[in-house]
Amino acid sequence: MKNIYGLSLEELNLYFEENHEKSFRSKQVYEWLYKKRIKDFDEMTNIKKELIQNIKKHFYIKFPNVIERRSGKDVEKFLFELDDGQRVEAVLMKHDYGNSLCVSTQVGCNMGCAFCESGRLKKVRNLSTSEMVTQILLVEDILKIRISHVVLMGIGEPFDNYENVIAFIDIINEGKGLDIGARHITVSTCGIIPKIKEFMNQEKQINLAISLHAPNNKIRNRLMKINKVYPIEELIKVLKEYIKKTNRRVTFEYILLKGVNDSKKCALELSDLIKGMNAYVNLIPYNETSHIEFEKSSNDSIMKFYDTLKKQKINVTIRREFGSEVMAACGQLRANYEEG
Repeated sequence: MKNIYGLSLEELNLYFEENHEKSFRSKQVYEWLYKKRIKDFDEMTNIKKELIQNIKKHFYIKFPNVIERRSGKDVEKFLFELDDGQRVEAVLMKHDYGNSLCVSTQVGCNMGCAFCESGRLKKVRNLSTSEMVTQILLVEDILKIRISHVVLMGIGEPFDNYENVIAFIDIINEGKGLDIGARHITVSTCGIIPKIKEFMNQEKQINLAISLHAPNNKIRNRLMKINKVYPIEELIKVLKEYIKKTNRRVTFEYILLKGVNDSKKCALELSDLIKGMNAYVNLIPYNETSHIEFEKSSNDSIMKFYDTLKKQKINVTIRREFGSEVMAACGQLRANYEEG
């Protein structure tokens, strides 16, 4: 049996065809699941009971359990427990343009980025498609809101769970499903080049964000193990191919770490690295944690870095700070729960 929230509309169509039912049944079921938000198949009043019994033989409805929730200014953080007892997080951020949910894609992470809390707890397994979809449904149900934007930037590396992530995107983008616009969905990767190449051939209007965090190999090797496999020059080369093929802008995420990557020299190197690309830099103030030695750059250093990029004609923003009081760093709530 399979959690029905892991099925695309096309897969549901195929199920009904194989059971000699009209394909419109799949749209009816999707409406019950995603528009009317049923919790039990028996609530589907326009579907005959025999068919409901057949559906129950193949599929079930299941959500994770919320075991901890923290609230701050314009932010809500959730710790979910999955069927096997593993735990993941999701963070809701309220913006003036809508509600954005940062979704986890794995239990733990093997990328081992030195500054990242979630990487301290190694990858246990990939999340299934339904385990990602139900993060959104559950948060919407609890808060009685509509999530308009989704960011795959929680625990895990999305491109290390590629097939399930693509299936997840298809479901939440489906008009009969959650109907979240493609340009309101962002996939963040630390730079797995083969998957970026695969992704560029998907012909989707999904946003691509790259966790860069350094302007050269020396600093990036210290911060991100992945750079030793796919160094910066190779990453930039494939991103230029991506931009040319998709005509889509790339976001470079850059966490500013005191005394590590926040100097004017680093800003100038970063400018030289990406100048001329259809891209922008998202500067991120660091969420400090008690387990990792890195410190947040001062506000003065952040502004100087920003001003240097601006003077070099680089498109740049500073991400609004969310939720230090709710342990908003990826994996921080989970680690604190499991180690406390």
